Amino acid sequence: MALSRRTFSALTGCAALGFAMGGSGGPGAPSAFAARSVPTGPPPAPPRADGRRHTIGYDPYSLLVDGRRLVVWSGEMHPFRLPSPSLWRDVLQKMRAHGFNTVSVYVSWNYHSPAPGTFDFSGVRDLDLFLRTAAETGLYVILRPGPYINAEVDGGGFPGWLTATKGTARTADPTYLGHVDAWLTQVDRIVRRHLYTQGRGTVLLYQLENEYDSHVTEATGRAYMSHLYKKVRADGIDVPLFHNDKGRNGYWVPGSFDTGGEEGGYLYGFDGYPSPSQNPPDWGKFGPGGPKGGATASPNTPGFVPEFGGGWFDPWGGAWFDGKGYPEARRTRDSAYERRFYLTNLANGLTLHNVYMTFGGTSWGWLPAPVVYTSYDYGAAIDEARNVTAKMAPMHQLGHLFQRVPDFARLDRAADVTVPGLKVYHLANPDTGAQVYVTRNDGTKPVTAELPTNAGKLRITVPARDARMLATGLRLGRRTMKYSTAQPVLCVTAGKRDVAVFAGRRGDLADLVLECPQEPNVTRLDPEAGWAYERGELHVGAPLGEAGLSRVLVTGGGTETPLVLLFADDATSMRIFPHDTPSGTVVVYGPTLLRHAEVHGTEVRLTGDLDDDPVIEVWGPRGIDTLVWNGRRVPTRVTLSGSLMTTGTLPGVPEVRLPELTGWRMRTENPEAGPSFDDSRWRRADRTTSYSTTPVPKGGPVLFADDYGFHYGDVWYRGTYSGGTGIESVRLSYSSGTQGLLMAWLDGEPLGTHRLPVPDATTTIRKGTWEATATFPVRPELRSPGRHVLSVLVRRMQHDQDGKGDDTHKAARGLTSVSFTGAAPEVSWRLQGERAVDPVRGPLNNGGLYGEREGWHLPGLPDRDDREWEPVTFPREERRQGVTWYRTTFRLSVPGDVDASVGLRLEDDPYRAYRAQIFLNGWNMGQYINNVGPQHTFVLPNGILRTRGANTLALAVLSEFTTLSGPGKVSLTLLGAAAGGLPVTPVPSPGH
Repeated sequence: MALSRRTFSALTGCAALGFAMGGSGGPGAPSAFAARSVPTGPPPAPPRADGRRHTIGYDPYSLLVDGRRLVVWSGEMHPFRLPSPSLWRDVLQKMRAHGFNTVSVYVSWNYHSPAPGTFDFSGVRDLDLFLRTAAETGLYVILRPGPYINAEVDGGGFPGWLTATKGTARTADPTYLGHVDAWLTQVDRIVRRHLYTQGRGTVLLYQLENEYDSHVTEATGRAYMSHLYKKVRADGIDVPLFHNDKGRNGYWVPGSFDTGGEEGGYLYGFDGYPSPSQNPPDWGKFGPGGPKGGATASPNTPGFVPEFGGGWFDPWGGAWFDGKGYPEARRTRDSAYERRFYLTNLANGLTLHNVYMTFGGTSWGWLPAPVVYTSYDYGAAIDEARNVTAKMAPMHQLGHLFQRVPDFARLDRAADVTVPGLKVYHLANPDTGAQVYVTRNDGTKPVTAELPTNAGKLRITVPARDARMLATGLRLGRRTMKYSTAQPVLCVTAGKRDVAVFAGRRGDLADLVLECPQEPNVTRLDPEAGWAYERGELHVGAPLGEAGLSRVLVTGGGTETPLVLLFADDATSMRIFPHDTPSGTVVVYGPTLLRHAEVHGTEVRLTGDLDDDPVIEVWGPRGIDTLVWNGRRVPTRVTLSGSLMTTGTLPGVPEVRLPELTGWRMRTENPEAGPSFDDSRWRRADRTTSYSTTPVPKGGPVLFADDYGFHYGDVWYRGTYSGGTGIESVRLSYSSGTQGLLMAWLDGEPLGTHRLPVPDATTTIRKGTWEATATFPVRPELRSPGRHVLSVLVRRMQHDQDGKGDDTHKAARGLTSVSFTGAAPEVSWRLQGERAVDPVRGPLNNGGLYGEREGWHLPGLPDRDDREWEPVTFPREERRQGVTWYRTTFRLSVPGDVDASVGLRLEDDPYRAYRAQIFLNGWNMGQYINNVGPQHTFVLPNGILRTRGANTLALAVLSEFTTLSGPGKVSLTLLGAAAGGLPVTPVPSPGH
């Protein structure tokens, strides 16, 4: 039944409250999906751009895609944090292979808009390409274009130029909304071409704003959200919209703002980032209730967490993780953490679940907000170097479970179960009768207990601060499982057999019982497993992980379809991959990654990655007898279970050799510090008013860099005055964000360096800002009559985010005021920041250092001239205030069939106060602060890095003069390697 755009219906039966797109209401017109019951068959097939119209609806349990239940198991990645489009496919394929059916992506306004009305979606910013790649990979997309995204990026995603405009951001201010509309018009023009409803792509959901918890009770907030909703709909976006509440607040639930009469097309979601020290809260559909009870605040929409912690960000100095960086984040938010929290979410009826982050990537260039350093690894399941870590195991198991076992799409809370020492959640599928038990141990010691179930008491052990999930009454193809103490992972039909996978901790004993009215034939394919038949039940036991995979074949027993049972520990389970082909489903065991599978006649053709212990086994459509791996036919044998297994030796990972970095050349810069430097082309600081939230000093002038069009990186100031007699000191106030830096010279002589945050007797920090005042004494010889030049370099650490909607992104950057003691000369100021935007690398690549303005970071610079570029070796020990550039070239010869991830490592005495901007082939790959840390290794993404060719490396080192400075040791390091990978197209890197 199709209802009009302006109709919402609470229906009887399953109470479907759908928003089914592309129905009879006209092209793209939304209508309510109405059905008294929902088919309990398999979930929708993996999505693709198939040219067909699709419907997207929902009820309180889950999304309904083409009338079938879909559990959304999503992972977050940001294309802007991986500036090599070829590698987008690599990460997406890893997500798809490890159980994710959806990818969630922010679109960062600042990344695409260098100036008002100017937008760039080309090259590394090609959103259209990313959405096509996601569709080709078979992933739904949750799109999140802001306009504000937070995300620990500069200004929360607001472009730098927005800081110098009229209007209050994140409100209904008409000036701001004009800029927002221009941005959304550009994004939506691309997204329209990729809507799943239209069969053009796989965009499933679309987010409005981001964690908008300000102005909630104000008319301007409601008007703002209403404007965004209507704008997106007017742009032709016809998938369900949603907002992500920052917590369990009940903000922006359906009906909280005007949608122009349209109802039924909007979801409520809330974010959660619990600490590992917390016990998982009940904040889902079965939580304590009330208007602030998480998903209970919106009882007619499915439980939805648009962001749930898959790690956590780390600030400068590594304060969150004791200076140990993201490896410590991965240790504290490990697999056990994920099981405790993600299984609790499942038990609370959350069926739309996005893990933030699944791949964190790199906040390269001037992308990071001041709070974070370059790496955005996040402690995620896929690390910054694109390696799949042990954290992936719970996500792999749950993701495939949700996709392959439809019972989990609709679960109700069932009768309470109490077990001493454990928190137990009991759920049941009202359609199939399947029962699910989530057992959680919040204590510090393992708990062994008997769990009462509808299938009898089961003896289980739950490790400390961990959880496990058991099920009873599940269908395994043509058979019914009475119970299993190992967690089900998947069950599929592969050819003429059913294949079911179960997993648990290494060393556990899996105990599984099948209902068999007749005694079956059982073949133990591996010696570890055992079995027994008694009174209509087949008992199968297998230790997990002692010898890899344990296989058991069951035939007969009341059905003609064989059942292959596979038992695996966590690590082994991550090597089991189901993949759907037009000829049927295949299940592949052995490789570290399955990228793609095809069946051509009797051949099964696989592509993927291998490590140094390669073996491949395939269950697939009947009749296959040949295995082709990465284009190479490999010898196989047919096993008793009907699989194809390799018999020959597959190539492992060949040695990857990295060269030493030698042949360095050095050149000092900052001529701007000298009194005779020609600054006549610099911008004159002549403004007296500003839209910044930072007050303009009485009498002016405005010195804020953004007001003069300089938004990213370093900015230089030169102040000229006459008559220095009587001056005792100069007071320089500046605003830069944490770890910002100021250097000052008078007539070319260093006055000193100041860094935030280091408050001392000569420094004041205004409360609530990163604004400081540094006082430098003026030596007597610099107090003479005549012309003087005060030169100041400010290292900005980018704009604050605007999480509370207070325009904090407009806080000034650069100098804010200058005063003197002993005299008050009149100063004429000029300033210079970044030059024209690099048309390939984008607005966030460069700041205003002299070397950047002159192209010293680019490949092809003639740096072999000994008169300007002096040969130098590392380690260096230098004491100076200012900037020194170091350049070298190196060649790599990584084998073509190897995916090698390479990093740059910098090491030195941690006492030495200096920092370095790292440029690879002209791309700004991040900032290293030696005496702050914690980051010492910087990922060099393939594509920007020429793994088979020449590369140019440049370091722009700012020395603080207070200590000796380096660099010390600078080297390449191998961060990961696999036999396989994908072809990588070089990212354009224009030279000097």
